[in-house]
Amino acid sequence: MLDLENAVPPQAKHQARAMVVDALADHPAWVRINAGGTGLAAVDLDAVAGTAVGIRIPKVESPQDVHRVRDRAPATPLMCAIETALGLVAAPEIAQAEGVRHLSLEGVDLRRDLGASDGNLQTLYPRSHLVVISRAAGLDPPIDSVYARLDDESGLRAQAEFARSLGFFGKSAIRPRQLAVLHDVSRRPPTSWTGRTACSDGFDSTGGEAVKLPDGEFVDVPVADRARRLLELAARLPVAAEA
Repeated sequence: MLDLENAVPPQAKHQARAMVVDALADHPAWVRINAGGTGLAAVDLDAVAGTAVGIRIPKVESPQDVHRVRDRAPATPLMCAIETALGLVAAPEIAQAEGVRHLSLEGVDLRRDLGASDGNLQTLYPRSHLVVISRAAGLDPPIDSVYARLDDESGLRAQAEFARSLGFFGKSAIRPRQLAVLHDVSRRPPTSWTGRTACSDGFDSTGGEAVKLPDGEFVDVPVADRARRLLELAARLPVAAEA
């Protein structure tokens, strides 16, 4: 994802925008534009709306924030970043706006807005809320926030696993060196792919009747359906390259 917002100082916005336009000519990517309230978002959209794979909208607090982007980029998938209490409350309406593909959590900004301290449990409710809202709206699972401690690999892994256990599928990264951990967590969700394959196959083999697997798990319709959904998500992941 190419960033035009927080990673770019005010005096470098014009230069960064030109660099993003050049990069998109050869490298398909999502672009995070500036927030609508800055007055820069319209200029960003004029530059990238026709070439960006998707657009991440920061600080979304209402469906109107989505509509303004959709009007300028009618065919581009949108990711809406929830960063404030207002955005969290409006998330059900935001998720229903045309063009929205994902909701994403911006935990650093949200904790600042709420006055919450660092830690995973401090944002348990916002994370679970976005999972429920996304599922109810028929969206793909939400994307979790960045982990700002760049040298804390164990903390990154713990937070990614926590978010994954709640129903997130994806996490933003600040530096490329964080990606190996995030990919590993995505490939190892709370229940293994092997176990979910056995669950789905075991249920199908009975013609739709409940069954007890050799490991003792009881499988009926909702359990089998969840297994199939996890396997569908697994199919979207790239195959890990062998060293």
